[in-house]
Parts: sequence; structure tokens; C-alpha cells
Amino acid sequence: MRISVIGCGYLGAVHASAMAELGHEVVGVDIDAAKVAELAAGRPPFFEPGLAEILTSATASGRLRFSTDIADAADAEVHFVAVGTPQSAGTNAADLSYVDAAFAALAPHLADGALVVGKSTVPVGTASRLAELLAAVAPQAEVAWNPEFLREGFAVRDTLEPDRLVYGVRDPGGDGRAASVLDRVYRAAIEAGAPRIVTDYATAELVKVAANAFLATKISFINAMAEIADVTGADVTALADAIGHDARIGRRFLNAGVGFGGGCLPKDIRAFTARAEELGRGESLAFLREVDAINLRQRQRVVDLAVAALGGQVHRKRIAVLGVTFKPESDDVRDSPALDVAVQLKGLGADVVATDPEGIENARARHPQLDYVSSTREALRGADLVVLVTEWREYRALDPVDSARLVAGRRIIDARNVLDAAAWRAAGWELRGIGRP
Repeated sequence: MRISVIGCGYLGAVHASAMAELGHEVVGVDIDAAKVAELAAGRPPFFEPGLAEILTSATASGRLRFSTDIADAADAEVHFVAVGTPQSAGTNAADLSYVDAAFAALAPHLADGALVVGKSTVPVGTASRLAELLAAVAPQAEVAWNPEFLREGFAVRDTLEPDRLVYGVRDPGGDGRAASVLDRVYRAAIEAGAPRIVTDYATAELVKVAANAFLATKISFINAMAEIADVTGADVTALADAIGHDARIGRRFLNAGVGFGGGCLPKDIRAFTARAEELGRGESLAFLREVDAINLRQRQRVVDLAVAALGGQVHRKRIAVLGVTFKPESDDVRDSPALDVAVQLKGLGADVVATDPEGIENARARHPQLDYVSSTREALRGADLVVLVTEWREYRALDPVDSARLVAGRRIIDARNVLDAAAWRAAGWELRGIGRP
């Protein structure tokens, strides 16, 4: 099929590349000329495992091209809108200006029967509003909403092999034309057995934000239990293992630590609460404010552990911070707990040396006041304290005996509870975790 993807940031670049990988003819459109040039040359402007390979393959085959001119999307049968919806300045609400602008720019170029498919995460009610606006200026086109459920670090696989497909359409009980078009787009996934849910606009919009709200709640729940464990001597990891055996609860996302971050969960739960208040149902999502508060509190908890480990004196102490991205297998430092911890320690007067396999340049652009090194060994050398805040594989695999030879003080904060505490303590380290005795 002929497909356009409007917006070639993280979501759009992955979606465009994956659609071309599936055999569709795709044009990606973005107003950022530098980004378009990089993508056209087969160079992703961010790190995502597997993306460079399918981007290179798709551009070389001619199935994928990029442009700054939205008119180049005019002959597409399906237009995916994948622009950002950041948190509005000064409020918790989502900024919909990029989505609105994308629909407005597309309208004059829509062919008869074209389908405009929103993939951006938006407040409930947005799809219906945009469908009405588009009907007034481009009645020959139709709108659907097809939320994404990508995990950074696994986005390529999640696009090619989704665990579910959700179609929000104008009339789920109608002729099904929009759904049939999307079935053609996702034929490979459907034939592979991906569940397919066809519903109304509002439900499709809520599926995405509800999923993020549930995951955020689960993470903050176990971190709240870690706070109780800290004052009672309990072990939150054993607690999570025990309740995780309950099939109604499950073990995934029950890992206590420094909390969640990135460009999705934090801003999405805030936008969700803001939208509930607009709808007169703020009390229904009031608990999400506490979810957010617990999450932010974990960052301070790690800083407090670091100060305590150094006997209350952090000024001019060398602290090695392992990880600056919000999660491993990503270079994303947006709302990163790891970077926040590093900045707070720097603000207390510590000599912070931060490292990360992929995120250093993005972190330096936001916080140039930190010292960055590319080597883990260089970060450890002479450190009075080590703080592991992003659970990259190489940090989980650190050898405690070898690491002890590099540092000035054998003190480590395991802010993700991923290290073998017994092995590190046997090597002479003072190890402190989150909610663990």
C-alpha cells in the first residue's frame, strides 16, 4: 500500500521504517530538514536496537523515502499522524498543537477515500474533534485512531510483531471500511495471530493512556512498598516475588527502584488527570497524582542514600553515576530519573562523573555541568561512591572484585536492585538497595 507517516520523531521513524520493511511504499514527512536528511541517508537520529538495519534496508530498496514537503504525501492511501504531544508549559495537559497542525496541513492533499490514522497519544475526545474538523474541509477522507504500544528498546519488534492492534473508528458497527484498510496495512501481524480490537474513537484513545496509567501505578505501588520495607527491615524483592506468583497480580513491573521516566509515562499520566478534571471527573483519577508523587520521591530517596553512604559529607566527593538514560537500550534522557539523580548530587557539591553506553551526548546537551566519560572503568576510577541508576547489561555484569581495585571507597547504591548483594558484600563493598535490608 501507499502510506505516509507525518512526523518522523521516535514513533514516526520507527513506524515508517517498519511499514516499509513489511513491503509497503512509504514516505515519511517532517518539518525538520536535518532530521529528514539523516533518515534519508539511513542514519537514525536516535538509538533504537534494530532500527538502523531496517531503515537502511528500506531506503536502499526504494520503498522508503523522506521529505519536508507534505505535498509529497498526496498520493498515499493511508496517512499515519505520529507527531508529539508533549506536556504543555505550565500545566499538566497535553499540547495538541502539533497534532492539530498535522491534520490541517494534510487536509488539502487528501485523495478521495484516504484514511487519516492517528497514532499520537492524545486526550480522549481528540479523535472525534479532529474527525469533525476534517469532515468540514476534506469530506472525502476518513479518520481512525490506532494507538501505539511501543517499548523503547523493543520498538521495532513491537511494530512488526504487535501484541494487539486497536482500531478506533467512527462507527464500529458500520461498513468497516476503515478497519478493512488497516487490516491490509497490518496483514502480516494479523496472519501471525495478533489480537485485533475494533472500537470507537474514545475507547481507542483511552486504551493507550489507561495502559500507561496502570503500568505507572504498578511501579509506584512496589516503590511505596519499598518505603515501608525500609522502615521495617523487610525485603521488597522477596515481597514482589511472593505476590507476583498470584496470577491476578503478576511479577512484571514489580521491581522497586528509582522509578519510571522517559517521554511517555510521566507526561501521559499527568495529561490523563488533566483531561479527567476537564471532564468533571477529576476524583476518578486523583490517585494518579500520588502515583506521580511516589515516583518523583524515589529520586530523592536515592540521593538520600548516597548522602548517607558518604557519612553526610558529599562536597568534593567523587561519585560515579552509572547510567543517564531513563532505561537501558535507549539514548532517551527525557525525564530520566538517572540524570535527575546525577544533577541533584552535583548540586550538593559532589564531583559527579557520569557514564552511559548510549545517552552521553543527549545528557550533555541538557546538563553540560556534569562530567561525562565513555568508559565504565574510567568512571569507577577513584570514586568514593558508585550509584547504579540505569540497569544496562554491562553494569549488571560488573565484577565486584575487579571494580574494587578501581575505586577509592567500596560503596555502591544499587538504585535498580539488580546486583547480587551477597557477592558484592563478600568483595568488601557496602551495598545499599531500594527497600532491601
